Amino acid sequence: MDLFNIYMLNLFITLAMFLVLIFRAWIEYKNFNIMWAEIKRRQDYDVIARILKAEKDLFCKVEGGEELHRLLCEIFHAKDFANK
Repeated sequence: MDLFNIYMLNLFITLAMFLVLIFRAWIEYKNFNIMWAEIKRRQDYDVIARILKAEKDLFCKVEGGEELHRLLCEIFHAKDFANK
């Protein structure tokens, strides 16, 4: 092999490694976005659970309020977060 072929092989390997790194960074970015959305959703559910827990008496005073409170707790998984 002459020197030019070695340089070309080195360039090809470097470019391939760069493409792999770009691909891995893209995957990590997508995973980060998914995890960030999950964290935000859990924070929102936690806030809603605290509100539902604090305002349970208000729901009970209204006709059908207990059922509405139960349904809202199911929708927002309030029982999971209220135990924390």
